[in-house]
Amino acid sequence: MVTTERGTTDVVLRGEVKPGWEEILSPEALGFVAELVQAFRPEVRARLAGRGERQARLDAGERLALLPETRSVREGDWTVRSAPADLLDRRVEITGPTDRKMMINALNSGASVFMADLEDATAPTWDNVVEGQVNLRDAARGTIAWDSPDGRAYRLVERPAVLMVRPRGWHMLEPHVLIDGEPATAALVDAGLFLFHDARTLLERGSGPYLYLPKLESHLEARLWEQVLAHAERKLGLPPGSVRVTVLIETLPAAFEMDEILYELRVRIVGLNCGRWDYIFSFIKRHRADPAFVLPDRGEVGMTRPFLAAYTRRVVETCHRRGAHAIGGMAAQIPIKNDPVANEAALAAVRADKEREVAQGHDGTWVAHPGLVAVAKEVFDRGMPGPNQLHVRLGDLGDPSRLLEVPKGPRTEAGLRTNARVAVEYVAAWLMGNGCVPIDHRMEDAATAEISRTQIWQWVHHGARLDDGRVVDAALVRAVLDEEVAGLAGRLPQDRLEQARSLVERLCLQPELEEFLTLAASAVLNEE
Repeated sequence: MVTTERGTTDVVLRGEVKPGWEEILSPEALGFVAELVQAFRPEVRARLAGRGERQARLDAGERLALLPETRSVREGDWTVRSAPADLLDRRVEITGPTDRKMMINALNSGASVFMADLEDATAPTWDNVVEGQVNLRDAARGTIAWDSPDGRAYRLVERPAVLMVRPRGWHMLEPHVLIDGEPATAALVDAGLFLFHDARTLLERGSGPYLYLPKLESHLEARLWEQVLAHAERKLGLPPGSVRVTVLIETLPAAFEMDEILYELRVRIVGLNCGRWDYIFSFIKRHRADPAFVLPDRGEVGMTRPFLAAYTRRVVETCHRRGAHAIGGMAAQIPIKNDPVANEAALAAVRADKEREVAQGHDGTWVAHPGLVAVAKEVFDRGMPGPNQLHVRLGDLGDPSRLLEVPKGPRTEAGLRTNARVAVEYVAAWLMGNGCVPIDHRMEDAATAEISRTQIWQWVHHGARLDDGRVVDAALVRAVLDEEVAGLAGRLPQDRLEQARSLVERLCLQPELEEFLTLAASAVLNEE
């Protein structure tokens, strides 16, 4: 245990400080993080309480709508600050965890941007949290390298992708860092260490400290980030507005506050991103109490469905009206090397998805695997000859209530089984420290598992019927979990499978819906 006292703030590390971590966890760096936590912890708690208050109103029958009190912002004539030079062209962005080898491959992939993900693609073990910061430091310096046991050397190419970093959301805590006796806000640990160690380096190298901000549910949460980042700039002696951000619109409430989120961050925001898997999760979660919002099989909820099409159109039009970039959603497919027919079908699905996005006016898109960069780039090169499409306007977006249009379709045993298997397999891997998991030729992160377990909960909670007439109840879910866990035997350690199955069963069958799978899973992780 290491204790660092700075002023009246006590910082206690509950995790080991391994060789090579001394710089990352220096007294100065920890003191900076502690100062951020001490200054902003009360407001973080207030914003999280605000989420709970809004949820109570939704549970009581209120429907989301545009905020009357911010009408002047929506109708105002204002734009955000223009993007820095290395973020003017973001046609293909690749995302992934901060694993050293995977980071080098992503930076060398030919993508415009690499988003190093400390959030949904990273299981927050202490090793992952600190090693991720070590790897970010080396990537920022251009010195990141890795030598594999088989003798292969991994080094950066001359012009790697632009580095962006996604910290954890406001809801997560970091139990290995205690500030004044309480776990630190994980977002402030992640962003604070990155900015302390790497902001000036990146600016000196002609880029900058660029963040992807996740899970925002309101413009007040965006305002909080603005306050945090302005404070950090002052303390670190950085030029005002040098920390630039992109916000993921991956919650349903945020879709009703896009203008306001852009406005709060207007001196530093570059764009909005369609975080569509978490968005579907949020659609279920925020309407948890309403049987009218019970969804069909996950496979039936595609991006051409009216509620998702309305969402992506609103991102494009809102961004372009304000001079910000609109980044499309994730292609999670993985190339299938041993089946050319299946591989071509997967690539065709990626092309169709990216052709829809570029035609709609997006300025870039996301992929999860280096093997998809060329596919997405070819589509955007053909459909977007310039660096972006900020000139594209979509006009009237219609009534915002279109965001709430519930898709119809079958609910099947196959859909239930897929949800059960994906949730268990992902959670088992997550508990082993892996937050980015290949399942069924797709690179899955926490968002996919969130959809899976919330959809099962929703079906059980509202007594949904499958297309064969059976009601989805606790007995059916337990039977399906038994069979799917048996089918996974040998692929993952049995103790982890059983641990994951127990957690997934509890989350799917308990009376109240857990806000985040990662909160419940972190509690299990930190008991070990």
